[in-house]
Amino acid sequence: MTTVDDAAITATTEIREGEYGEAIAVVEPGGAEFIPLNERHGKPTRLFWTWMSPNFEFATIFVGVLAYAAFGLNFGQAVASIVLGTVLGSATHAALSARGPQYGVPQMVLSRISFGFWGNALPAGINAVIAGVGWFAVNSVSGALALHTLLHLNKYACLVIIVLAQVVVALYGHNLIHAFEKFAFPLLVVAFGLGAIWTFKDAHYGAPAPYHGGIGGFLLSIGATFGYAAGWNPYASDYTRYFHPNVSKRATALWAGLGVALSCIALETLGLAAATFVKNALDGPGPFVSPYPTFVRDVVLLAIALGAVAANVLNIYSGSLSFVTLGFKLRLSLRRALAAGFFGVAGFIVAVVGIDNIDKYENFLLIIAYWIGPWLAVFFVDQILRRGNQAALLYDHKHENWAGPIAMAIGMAVSISLFANQPPRFVAYLPRHHPKLGDLTFEVGFVVSALIYATLYYALGSGRDKTVTLPD
Repeated sequence: MTTVDDAAITATTEIREGEYGEAIAVVEPGGAEFIPLNERHGKPTRLFWTWMSPNFEFATIFVGVLAYAAFGLNFGQAVASIVLGTVLGSATHAALSARGPQYGVPQMVLSRISFGFWGNALPAGINAVIAGVGWFAVNSVSGALALHTLLHLNKYACLVIIVLAQVVVALYGHNLIHAFEKFAFPLLVVAFGLGAIWTFKDAHYGAPAPYHGGIGGFLLSIGATFGYAAGWNPYASDYTRYFHPNVSKRATALWAGLGVALSCIALETLGLAAATFVKNALDGPGPFVSPYPTFVRDVVLLAIALGAVAANVLNIYSGSLSFVTLGFKLRLSLRRALAAGFFGVAGFIVAVVGIDNIDKYENFLLIIAYWIGPWLAVFFVDQILRRGNQAALLYDHKHENWAGPIAMAIGMAVSISLFANQPPRFVAYLPRHHPKLGDLTFEVGFVVSALIYATLYYALGSGRDKTVTLPD
């Protein structure tokens, strides 16, 4: 390992205060600081259920329904697109997760290396709003509607129940989140497994799609499934930063990637199968469970509500980490908890306002999700171009790398304005005139940002490396 004087670390590195260990019923101290080695714990295998459980929710099913009902693919074509897009998004998630134990910081703190301390406000700010408010609101509504259908309670009361459960788990933090996902995992597998028996039994595998999507529909489905899996990428090291640096990188990547891949493929294929025979499958949890016997229907509705909570504890936790990464001056021991509470309230307000028209929010979020392609391009190209451990840059307020935000902003502007394809809300110029293009926004955004960043990296002096050892 390359080393330098430890003074290079103490001058910049923020080390998390307080004792936490493996306690579950204790609020996690600190915010986005470095996790000291004496606080490191956990094994990579826990990542499997940590990333499986959040995808056992209706939003994942909805992506599979889209492949048939909106993108015009038959069953075989849709399965191929689901597998291809999900595997690609899960592979990047695996690679990002593997970096957490080495650096001991959240994903959006790692992003400072590529974007600079203040330039990192672009990806961190977007992620904070989208995760902590946007997806939090969408998933809260789907969970509340499932609970409403099951219990026949007032839908706003159901929303309060769902939001409170999510905020409490997220507020307690890292250890309780891992424990909650482990608890939810077998319940979700059994519940959705029961539903799958009836769905796959009645599915019309040879049924033609509502229209012929062709290559354009296939590319649209790949983009949607990749974007859904890759949507977890900005959270990756948030849940591996407590592992000891000596833990296996291969195991960390494997279990994180498998958790995302298997759950997304399974639930999206379930949604696809349902779309072949369920009328109005795009309209929410109610129509989706309508063909089930009463007992199975009730169990699956409960699982949809539980799955929404499992997804949103990650959204609000990682959203709050992204928020404190922006550099706001809050008392260290309260940073993350205060942010989690704030996003819980903000997400609840958005959910209340849009509970009857949540599809508008979801469509907007799918468009904004295109930012992940350019962000990944900058992050990975920077990783290739730099050499050594860059820990000294993580908390250095003077670290500048404007090549990162410039490349990301241009990549987003070019790809979204020309290639975004989210019918019927927004179809950009090229797919509107050339439907066979499908949706190449992620691919174009990644390539454009990668090329621009590689060009600006040396031109703007971004390649000044600082190699250090990790603090004890």
